[in-house]
Amino acid sequence: MAPSYDNLPEDGYDEEEEEEIDFSDLNEAYEVRLEEGLDSFVIVDNLPKVPEESRQKLVRFLLRKLSAVGSTSEDAIFMPLVDSTTDGFAFVEYANPEEAAKAVKRLNGAPFDKKHTMAVNKLTDIDRYGREGRVNETYEPPRIEPFKEKEHLRWWLGDYDGRDQFVMYHGESVGVYWNEKDEQPENIVDRPGWTESFVQWSPSGTYLASMHVKGVLLWGGPSWARLKRFTHPGVNLIDFSPNENYVVTWSHRPVQVDEDNPSLTEEEDGKNYIVWDLATGKPLRSFVNLEQGPATDEQGNPIKKKLQWPAFKWSADDKYVARMTQGHSISVYELPNMNLLDKTSIKIEGVVDFEWAPMSPQREGVKTYEQLFCFWTPEIGSNPAKVGVMSIPSKDIVRTRNLFSVSDAKLHWQSQSQYVCVKVDRHSKSKKSLVTNLEIFRIREKGCPVEVVDSIKDPVINFAWEPKGDRFVLITTGEIPANTAVPPKTSVSFFCTEKSKGQGAGNFRHIKTLEKRNSNGIYWSPKGRFVCVATVQSAQSCEIDFWDLDFEGEKEEKDRDLNANLQLMSSADHYGVTDIEWDPTGRYVASSGSSWKHAMEYGYHLYDFKGAPLREEHIDRFKQFTWRPRPPTLLSKDEQKQIRRNLREYSRVFEEQDIARKTTANRAVVEHRKTQLDEWRSWRAQTEADLREQRQEMGLPPDPEDEVANGVPSTDAEGKVVEEIVEEIIDEKEEVV
Repeated sequence: MAPSYDNLPEDGYDEEEEEEIDFSDLNEAYEVRLEEGLDSFVIVDNLPKVPEESRQKLVRFLLRKLSAVGSTSEDAIFMPLVDSTTDGFAFVEYANPEEAAKAVKRLNGAPFDKKHTMAVNKLTDIDRYGREGRVNETYEPPRIEPFKEKEHLRWWLGDYDGRDQFVMYHGESVGVYWNEKDEQPENIVDRPGWTESFVQWSPSGTYLASMHVKGVLLWGGPSWARLKRFTHPGVNLIDFSPNENYVVTWSHRPVQVDEDNPSLTEEEDGKNYIVWDLATGKPLRSFVNLEQGPATDEQGNPIKKKLQWPAFKWSADDKYVARMTQGHSISVYELPNMNLLDKTSIKIEGVVDFEWAPMSPQREGVKTYEQLFCFWTPEIGSNPAKVGVMSIPSKDIVRTRNLFSVSDAKLHWQSQSQYVCVKVDRHSKSKKSLVTNLEIFRIREKGCPVEVVDSIKDPVINFAWEPKGDRFVLITTGEIPANTAVPPKTSVSFFCTEKSKGQGAGNFRHIKTLEKRNSNGIYWSPKGRFVCVATVQSAQSCEIDFWDLDFEGEKEEKDRDLNANLQLMSSADHYGVTDIEWDPTGRYVASSGSSWKHAMEYGYHLYDFKGAPLREEHIDRFKQFTWRPRPPTLLSKDEQKQIRRNLREYSRVFEEQDIARKTTANRAVVEHRKTQLDEWRSWRAQTEADLREQRQEMGLPPDPEDEVANGVPSTDAEGKVVEEIVEEIIDEKEEVV
């Protein structure tokens, strides 16, 4: 039967029936939600304005920046034109909302070129802010806050007397002090509960970091106000970049980010390391701990692993930071974006350790920018161990050296990147003992030659370069007997270069060795020349020896060709010493005994650079003593040479100032005592005058002695009789019954 259309309305449409139909469920199911569809879009602002013919070139340049954080293409970048010129912004679509959010975090505020800084925002954020009424339709000029001068963060460098500061942590209090040579230190600030674990200065002394359960706080300025805050729950350690531009914080427990956390996002959740921009206080990137080796031994017992700190190591100019995956690779990140250099890690099979050059190198014949790091790998199969020096950012190998029968190696850069010494521990032929060789790479010389020091008989347990010099001290020891609590005797050896007729330094030569010592620590003055060789954290010995390597005395005949003249200036003892630290000017040395490391004598001793004792402070529950660092000098090398040349004239001025200061101090004491005496005399005269007035009102002579002499009876009607009984033993005998 065919269908009938007789009952339909004439125009084929019944408006009343459609109005009665409910389409709400269909609308809810199929409604297009614009915000959800635009989550993968971002707006890039502050771009250069270029003509239409240059737009495609600008888009390609922008694409390189955008592709570093996510997947996009030229077709996904829309750059509108106004009068045949780009308008300074672009719409960009990423593959997914996660990449768009990552682009906002990484690229917002990043430099586009020398004149432009990108502003990157999510498209949905702009729409939401406008809809919520946060954008006013009528323009209101921004309110400019009145200028308020900020405190100078390096104010302490302007001290007239050139004093240095130090921080001391004892009990629950942390105090900062001015150091005084002949007097007690002057307290600047002292706050209980300033930290919950320890305090740490930044490399140039600008900031003092305090550690707390919720994160790290930075303090500074004359008022010691809080300057920065880095929220990292459970933080354990902190490390600053050399130029104080960045900070790394670490916690052994992964970070758990709350929804209302103002600083951290989901990207930091579950991570252990966070790299921060110190100026903005914002995280740049976060990382998890790397698993190194098996977690348990063959019996299933957990293996205690030593934390490698710092895990992230900085280049000298803060442009790179690197992290090693032990045995596999080194990952170098560019700052401030924290992008992986060339988007790939440097594969180095078996790599055990690496160290950046502490200063930007100045290699002969190299005029391009570079930073260097040194690394070493152990013997793998039939391949020998290897030490290499690599240039960044080119990743070119500058120098390699093969090593054989290697047990361990340590890398030691000289402070000015002139040398890197590789301390190589080798097996003897019988493999029953160890010997140490020094492989010294001369970085600044053509071809980077390597000098070998193989005259060392015993294993080296400590090595230290002279700052800004070409001398070093090392400590060796024999084999440690089994089942003994007494450590073996050590030997201290001094090395320097020979005098050279050319511009380069001569070969390294042995100066002197001190046998049968207990020393285990080497502490150079930051200015070089002077060095302390000490025994720390030992219950058997506590000596501290002060050495001068440029003694102004007669040289022995055998040392006339050496760039050193060794002389012991003095020796001191500090029972329970755990730490030794020079002040940044090289004038004073502080030795301290911390309750963190032993339970003996707490406190610190202060010496001058010659080892003369100046002050001893015994402090209960003493924990930490740290000098405040100074930034590098602003004087040129010629100006520093001029000062050294005229040092005797400056010394006379300083001595006169010291005498005047002592005289002023003595004069102040005398004046204070005189003032006290005058006050007492004035009080006595006033009291005597009051007594005379009272006696006159009572009709008595002004002087009580005149009253007694004239026999004037007392007018006191209520006289008192005082009876005093005095007993005196005339003789005493003892009788035995």
